[in-house]
Amino acid sequence: MPLLEPKPEALRPGAVRAPSLDRVPDRQAPGTPEPLRGELIGLLGPGKVLWKVSDLVKYASDASPYRFVPQVVVVPEDIDDISAILSYAHGKGREVVFRAAGTSLNGQAQGEDILVDVRRHWAGIEILDDGAQARIRPGTTVLRANATLARHGRLLGPDPASAIACTIGGVVANNASGMTAGTTRNSYRTVSSLTFVLPSGTVVDTADPAADEDLAHAEPRLCEGLLALKAEIEADAELTARIRAKYEIKNTNGYRLDAFLDGSTPVQILRGLMVGSEGTFGFISEVVFDTLPLDRRISTALLFFPSLTAAAAAVPRFNEAGAIAVELMDGNTLRASVSVQGVPADWAELPKETTALLVEFRAPDEAGQEAYERAAATVVAGLGLVAPVASVTNEFTREAKVISGYWKARKAFVTAVGGSRPSGTTLITEDFAVPPSRLADACEALLGLQAEHGFDAAVAGHAAHGNLHFLLAFDAAKPSDVDRYAAFMDDFCRLTVERFDGSLKAEHATGRNIAPFLELEWGPKATGLMWRTKQIIDPDGVLAPRIVLDRDPKAHLRGLKTIPRVEPIADPCIECGFCEPTCPSEDLTTTPRQRIVLRREMMRQPDSSPVEAQLLDAYGYDAVDTCAGDSTCKLACPVGIDTGAMMKDFRHQRHSPREERIAALTAKNFKAVEVAARLAVAAADRIGDRIGDGPLETLTGLARKAVRPDLVPEWLPEIPGAAARKLPRTSRVGASAVYYPACVNRIFGGPEGHRGPSLPQAVVAVSARAGKPVWIPDDVAGTCCATIWHSKGYDAGNAVMANRIVEAAWGWTAGGKLPLVVDASSCTLGIAHEVVPYLTDDNRELHRELTIVDSLVWAADELLPELTVLRKIDSAVLHPTCSMQHLDDVEQLRTVAEACAEEVVIPDDAGCCAFAGDRGMLHKELTASATAKEAAEVNAREYDAYLSANRMCEIGMDRATGQSYYSVLMELERATRPGAVVR
Repeated sequence: MPLLEPKPEALRPGAVRAPSLDRVPDRQAPGTPEPLRGELIGLLGPGKVLWKVSDLVKYASDASPYRFVPQVVVVPEDIDDISAILSYAHGKGREVVFRAAGTSLNGQAQGEDILVDVRRHWAGIEILDDGAQARIRPGTTVLRANATLARHGRLLGPDPASAIACTIGGVVANNASGMTAGTTRNSYRTVSSLTFVLPSGTVVDTADPAADEDLAHAEPRLCEGLLALKAEIEADAELTARIRAKYEIKNTNGYRLDAFLDGSTPVQILRGLMVGSEGTFGFISEVVFDTLPLDRRISTALLFFPSLTAAAAAVPRFNEAGAIAVELMDGNTLRASVSVQGVPADWAELPKETTALLVEFRAPDEAGQEAYERAAATVVAGLGLVAPVASVTNEFTREAKVISGYWKARKAFVTAVGGSRPSGTTLITEDFAVPPSRLADACEALLGLQAEHGFDAAVAGHAAHGNLHFLLAFDAAKPSDVDRYAAFMDDFCRLTVERFDGSLKAEHATGRNIAPFLELEWGPKATGLMWRTKQIIDPDGVLAPRIVLDRDPKAHLRGLKTIPRVEPIADPCIECGFCEPTCPSEDLTTTPRQRIVLRREMMRQPDSSPVEAQLLDAYGYDAVDTCAGDSTCKLACPVGIDTGAMMKDFRHQRHSPREERIAALTAKNFKAVEVAARLAVAAADRIGDRIGDGPLETLTGLARKAVRPDLVPEWLPEIPGAAARKLPRTSRVGASAVYYPACVNRIFGGPEGHRGPSLPQAVVAVSARAGKPVWIPDDVAGTCCATIWHSKGYDAGNAVMANRIVEAAWGWTAGGKLPLVVDASSCTLGIAHEVVPYLTDDNRELHRELTIVDSLVWAADELLPELTVLRKIDSAVLHPTCSMQHLDDVEQLRTVAEACAEEVVIPDDAGCCAFAGDRGMLHKELTASATAKEAAEVNAREYDAYLSANRMCEIGMDRATGQSYYSVLMELERATRPGAVVR
């Protein structure tokens, strides 16, 4: 064991804990039992089988209120693996559940036996017919697919609120729709063809002209059975009419029986049945969508009404005016949304009765937009709108940033309201649909029912389609609360079906919590047909039992998860999974959601239980060490949960007092450390030139084993040589800004082979060229943004440097009279925001007087308007860093790059590189995993320049791509330099 390896016990929860009834039992502490583990490893290979109890726990939770611990998790790479898993399950009498993003709200992504992760290796999109169609793999998020389609002026029909995280496989398997899809733009209507694997292992491509012939040969009984059911349904005029009527409004409850009416052959019938089948009929390996035009002329308003009834009554008028979306948010939803960044704080003061409609029109051109706006104005003129707080305007806008803020508030319904629920309570999210003409009545009835059963009301939904969502929070550990939930569900389901003839599931699919009520909605005849369809396609019941069909009337009460209290920063988490696609360690170890899920399981366990011991043993590397600490999870989370900050705090908890003292001493003597680091880099560069990088890698590797991998960086060949010992000479007299070269740019030089000024020289030159000279203080050495200590959880060292840099910056800038320009985005973020909690009260006052400006903003907003671009390269690809995301200056990166290059590309898969200062040198596997998709996209073609604005991130991307990344400001200097320039 390394000398300074931290003890897992340091992260043991300190709270007094009573064992939870739903805790993972001690017998599961060893993980997947034999022979299951060994047989699957033999079948698939060790890298595709996750068997530790920590693996099983982190996959046991999803966005639903349910929790089922699988026996094993497998991660297939291709259809051959899928077929092998299904064949194994058939032979062994086992059950299989497919899981992609885990954003489903009804437990569809949970299984109690073999759980199959079909997200990790199943992403990709191919554009067909210039965007008219798209072939998409099931692990691709809706957001990622639409980003590619947008270049062709197209988008997908389904647009669920979870588009940032949910994947195409889940969208199709649940027939998810969203804000605008309704019944005409959902998957059932816009899927052109599917490729899927049946439970038997037979692969069907519905676009293949020979598909029916091949299927008849491979599965004759299945084909005969489907055609027999089709004939039976078509012979029953009353049933046929009922099926058609059920799909006039949104409905995802049960199987799509209209597939038997719409399809004329077994393959066509299967194409329809697979949509909304929730993984119970097969694995969808590929989808071809018919895409829709991306109308870019958008007009949107957030309109406030005195009551829910008044808002509901206005919905048909906007539908008639041509609105593509009419979204409803009640008073509780609006007030809870203040937890979402950007939402006006005064919404918290809105009267409880207030209701808002988010109304949007989209047009392909100016004339169409103006026509819609006139129609909207006519409708608004006849409404009794209210403005209870100052931020309410009740006006249509074209401003993209304002529109984005409206949608952010609407899409955060589940997470914002759920995040504000009482600590320790489980969240249920339900959705149902009624004929749009009955919307107002349904709203009133629902609110009354919630009040009757003692639940706080919170309603939102796709009002244009009569589709409402509501939330229920209760303590699943209390039998009385579970009974209250059960009584509510009984009454709610009867109300929806008997009074409104509505759909018990409009777009979230049946799932575990509506399966017992399927027959209530559909009746015995139609429900019987669904059971028979399942028997024909999956006669052995291998796939996803109890998720759509369940004869147990109390099935929705089985597996409800408790929500133990955890660290306050993470306690509001509802496990929605929105954070996961942004997480650098997503494909390596754990995601933010899984870090919280694992922590909650520790809280369910009695102190020192065998399961807790195993979880703690794995948590150090899987959760703490391999967290990049970039906090992009905070940006993706609608309620701003910063799991990265929690992991930094855990790093601090693992430090010994001696480690903290050494870190603080390093901060106090950073001037000497900086000099030593630059000399060491220079020496290593010379050694590498003479004998290669191998000996350095070996030496640092041995040191890592002896001391601790999370303390000693590994030498990487991509590490550049040392920076110049002296910074450019500048004058304070006449300076427009103070220029602070980050310590990383004072230690490391530019990319190997770079010809031209260094970054500090480039910033000084281009600023002077624009008539806005900058001054570099003589005493910057020994100062730092404090991120070195902050990222590792060294609080004492962090406090030393945070206060030093603020005091120095206040002096340099003459008390804040000049802006402080910082040339590394992570350092800008550190000085502008991350140092604040560690400042003394006096220094917080000084900090408030400072203007911290990222070099990208300085270049884009202050320099470019005064510069003349003399030459451009043909193409540049950009790497926006996570710090740029936090600072909201990615557009400035693009602006500066577009001044330097004719073509500028930001990869669709761009994300945090996870180099994170030196974390990429401590855990190079983290950066390799985090950058894999972006690197593949970058290297699919050649560019003239590879640009960013953070030296360590540039090194990380160098390693990932084999290219040479450098600061966009260096390219700007070259583009505007007078005279001849040699590249």
